[in-house]
Amino acid sequence: MTALLRTIVGRCGELFIGALIRICGRRCVPRDVTWLLGPIGGATICDRPYEETARAERLSIERLATTGGLLPDFAVLASASFDPGLVDPRIRDFYENTAGYRLDTWATAYFPARIALWLLVATISRRVQQLDLPLDGVDTARGITSEIILLRDPAGAVRYTGWFRRRVHDGRVLFTGFYMTQRIPRNDLPCVKAVFPMPDGNATVVLRPVNDGTSFCLTSAGAGFGDAGFYRVQRSGDGLRVWRVGQLHDTFRLYVDQEGYVRGDHEIRFLGVRVMTLHYRMAPRTGGAAAHQHN
Repeated sequence: MTALLRTIVGRCGELFIGALIRICGRRCVPRDVTWLLGPIGGATICDRPYEETARAERLSIERLATTGGLLPDFAVLASASFDPGLVDPRIRDFYENTAGYRLDTWATAYFPARIALWLLVATISRRVQQLDLPLDGVDTARGITSEIILLRDPAGAVRYTGWFRRRVHDGRVLFTGFYMTQRIPRNDLPCVKAVFPMPDGNATVVLRPVNDGTSFCLTSAGAGFGDAGFYRVQRSGDGLRVWRVGQLHDTFRLYVDQEGYVRGDHEIRFLGVRVMTLHYRMAPRTGGAAAHQHN
């Protein structure tokens, strides 16, 4: 695909997505959806939102953090329907100390969704430098970087944990994400919230924790607005237009394999049909799995 054609198709795709947000979304006043608010991007994403958010919210920022995790305290997810104590300690350690792990990842994209994904990645994701999803194992065969970025309030508490991932061989951005916990209005459950800035908006995924033996699951399946789900947020005048894409579901399952390493499967479904699955292997940056188990 030539650069000009890619630009034309990408622009058409952006207009189509914008139209869907206007048609399917609801007009929201920010103060009424504080549980959904998160960093918003500019024209180009890459790692810019971290510095931009730090300036806008007067936060300190620590790049290339050597300590810290996506969830500073895994126990905050506790509720009547979820017991963090049942989760394997090695999975909990990954969430609380993500900076101490390196990642291997590979992907499987399924036909016919693979065609739509390729168009999205080739025409929009690579231009805005965000969500350049791998479409097969070759895309990440040379590895990915995994940078933890801590954004702290004046009292020193972590407001957001940034997780910036890109492919090693060409530098393309896989994910520019902000992670936090959030209670949701529908049932007041503590959830994991991941925010991926997009131009003049963001994609926000609210994930409900689920016990699965010693494994750990996160799911975006929910009953409606205000519950777990995938939310596409766009600025609209002095407010927001929010589209909860109820047909799009993310499911994460983390478990410990026979060698003692934490592994994860991230499955994306649309209209009940598998779109893609991302597989992860998380290993401590120093020492092997057996040594890590005794830390």
